[in-house]
Amino acid sequence: MRSRFGFAGTAVLLMSACAGGDAGRVDSASTRLAPAADSPSAGAASASPSDTGTAIHVIPGTIAPITGAIIEVKMIGDAKGFRFEPQHISARIGDGVKFVVISGGPHEIAFDLAQVPADSRSQLQVNMPNSANGKSPLLSGSQETWTLSLAGLTPGRYPFVSTPRLPQGMKGDIELR
Repeated sequence: MRSRFGFAGTAVLLMSACAGGDAGRVDSASTRLAPAADSPSAGAASASPSDTGTAIHVIPGTIAPITGAIIEVKMIGDAKGFRFEPQHISARIGDGVKFVVISGGPHEIAFDLAQVPADSRSQLQVNMPNSANGKSPLLSGSQETWTLSLAGLTPGRYPFVSTPRLPQGMKGDIELR
């Protein structure tokens, strides 16, 4: 019985590694998914390894999944002013950032694409759900959220603002390492 479960478990892991139609092979030396040599995406970029040593294959033009921690950032407007808490975020490639409206809406997360690493501009925009030109949708209601994947990006500084609250100085940045 034990050997049948071991085989079945291995088969399930291998099938899930190749799920989603992405042809790949498991590189047992590093446990990273690598595209098969005959795969049409064999030359595509991969995200940097996460803490577990696993790289996620990123097909250009598709959202890269969150594989790390989700960092919550509160968007606040009150008697103390308008702000992101925290204002400065230190994150790893593969993490996600969840923006939550606490008060003072509407808010919008807008990245200055001219200031983000050039080789990440396209992937950043793809990783931004329901957005256009580096700007999230307008978030108004209390507890409304919007989550951004940092997978597939390169290390660097990613400054952002809340466009409707920019006159009040609502700015932040992500330091991706």
